[in-house]
Amino acid sequence: MTNLQLLWFLLIGVLFSGFFFLEGFDFGVGMAIRFFAKDRAERDVIIKTIGPHWDGNEVWLITAGGAMFASFPMWYASLFSGYYIVLFLILVALIFRGVSFEFRANMKTVQWRNFWEWAATIGSFCAAFLFGMMFTSMIQGVPLNANGDISGTLTTYVNWFSLVGGVAVTLMCFIHGMNFLQLKTTGEIRDRAQSWNKVLYPLLIVGEVLFVVLLFVTTDFFERKAASTWTILIVLVILTLIAWWGVYGKHNWMAFAASGLSLVSVVVLIFNGLFPRVMIGVNNVNSILIKNASSTPYTLHLMTILTLTILPIVLIYFIWSYWVFYKRLKSPSQKAES
Repeated sequence: MTNLQLLWFLLIGVLFSGFFFLEGFDFGVGMAIRFFAKDRAERDVIIKTIGPHWDGNEVWLITAGGAMFASFPMWYASLFSGYYIVLFLILVALIFRGVSFEFRANMKTVQWRNFWEWAATIGSFCAAFLFGMMFTSMIQGVPLNANGDISGTLTTYVNWFSLVGGVAVTLMCFIHGMNFLQLKTTGEIRDRAQSWNKVLYPLLIVGEVLFVVLLFVTTDFFERKAASTWTILIVLVILTLIAWWGVYGKHNWMAFAASGLSLVSVVVLIFNGLFPRVMIGVNNVNSILIKNASSTPYTLHLMTILTLTILPIVLIYFIWSYWVFYKRLKSPSQKAES
């Protein structure tokens, strides 16, 4: 394995980490549109919190997929062909969620406005759940042949571990979204989001314990990398406790940062367990290694130069866009009073 191969494996991990940190609260806020808001005025405020950001946050996913295609084409081909149906459903969920914001704003009738609000809520839920299910299923080991083709059955993708992983990621995203609402709103919406998270965090801790048990039973992470796996899991639990404490102490920034880093730690856990593989075969048979899945050294070298040139510009834009829209939004009840 060369340094450039290792660098691009890490960069793809960073891109997925950025996606789940940023798009994670988008998914959570999207789920809150119908499950959390009490009326149209509150739904308007909730949608406005992510209005300037949600489409930009999805760029991290597109970039991660593009980087995977260019740097590890065999990984891309195996993952995207083997999980074609799951990824197709994720795409449908993201499309419905994306267009729902524009269509809702232009609907004249209550029925169609409600329809698109439900589309945003269900699309956010399904995308988060399917991402969690896909990555959890992938690390169990999938039936791979010598060419890297997956020949899975329904139970390869849908099983107890993948379902628990899907629920856990969905719950983490929803909690992250609630923390974002605490950060971006004032008044009743912020107070209710805080109250909800006080109840949800104990459920998340129980879910994390169940996830660890199933991770131990169904993967080789503890067998191959016990020290690093335990370290990451301990960090995950500590971040969850810090976020929970931040909710109780009304430390909005602390709760938001810790819940986002909890999602990042899950990505780190997956990439740590994968290394030096990119796809795990059942019983580690025909697993695809980083050194065998990558593009040519020239391609990786050229991509590195382009990334070092463009990445600072992109990061400056993201920081600037969040700075411009940093102000809190008032709850509808506060607007009525003012």
